[in-house]
Amino acid sequence: MTVDRVFDALASRPRREILAYLSAQELTAGEIAARFDMSAPAISRHLSVLEAAGLVSSDKRGQFVFYRLAPDNLVNTLTGFAFEVCPAAGPLKREAKARARKTATPKPR
Repeated sequence: MTVDRVFDALASRPRREILAYLSAQELTAGEIAARFDMSAPAISRHLSVLEAAGLVSSDKRGQFVFYRLAPDNLVNTLTGFAFEVCPAAGPLKREAKARARKTATPKPR
């Protein structure tokens, strides 16, 4: 991970928003794409930049690729702090937490 790659990754608003969504739980590329008004290839390019910068990691399970914040990454720790004080990122982080709670709660039968 080079510092230039990290700054390049963080320079893009959609990539910062992707990091905010991933702050509460791992998501598939499709789940991430559903939150943006852009093509799937564009989302894929953003995820590739984030992965190359060491900010996210991916895991292929069956036909899906799951993305999550890279563990033990100082930049992600600092980004998490920035999301707490940034007025634009706060709603994104709350949405991600609410979604994580919703998917973690088993539905009654």
